[in-house]
Amino acid sequence: MKVLVAAKRVVDYNVNVRVLSDESGVDLNNVKMSVNPFDEIAIEEAVRLKEAGQAEEVIVVSVGTSACQEQIRTALALGADRGILVETDEEVQPLGIAKVLKAIMDKEQPEIVIAGKQAIDGDNSQTGQMLAALGGYGQATFASEVELGDGTATVTREIDGGLETITVKLPAVITTDLRLNEPRYASLPNIMKAKKKPIDTYTPADLGVDVTPSIKTLKVSPPAERQAGIVVETVEELVDKLKNEAKVI
Repeated sequence: MKVLVAAKRVVDYNVNVRVLSDESGVDLNNVKMSVNPFDEIAIEEAVRLKEAGQAEEVIVVSVGTSACQEQIRTALALGADRGILVETDEEVQPLGIAKVLKAIMDKEQPEIVIAGKQAIDGDNSQTGQMLAALGGYGQATFASEVELGDGTATVTREIDGGLETITVKLPAVITTDLRLNEPRYASLPNIMKAKKKPIDTYTPADLGVDVTPSIKTLKVSPPAERQAGIVVETVEELVDKLKNEAKVI
């Protein structure tokens, strides 16, 4: 069984994001970049399936500039077997990424695609669902537990009302939630080994995919500064401020 894992290059979650002075986008100069945290969970789950003898090969794919090789190497150090970079300078949006992943699925024929439920930059939570729709695959989103059967995957999903357990036929697309697992750290020997693992490079044109954005970003603005809160001494004072200053009661 092959497992395909999507890994997106994003600004590290510890970084204080800054907006460019002309408000055309986010300032990425000298900013630490990392694998999207939800995709790290996807990588860990795929590697665990391989360690359990349920998968033979783990392939990680990233869509973006040549700099994405750094994140692919990270995934290889965590246990993936080989990488695929679909190189483009376009600002690829969820539908474009889904089309690219569909083309890679047609090429590699994996039984499972695992991806993070969302990326921490766009927070769209769309790519996995779009990929399943484009390919006519089963889908199980927001997974907190995955068990493979004979040609099926039983997935426990995080939903608003609690947990939901569903079974989907393979091939299927699974997107990961936070409680699925805890990603490991890459050891130094594995980091060194990852440098020798292969990364195949394609362009969207090689795959016959058009990733031209369908939505144009007009302006990116930082959130408005919030006023500091105040401490009140009594319930009566709190009620007075809510009524007369905040006008909420």
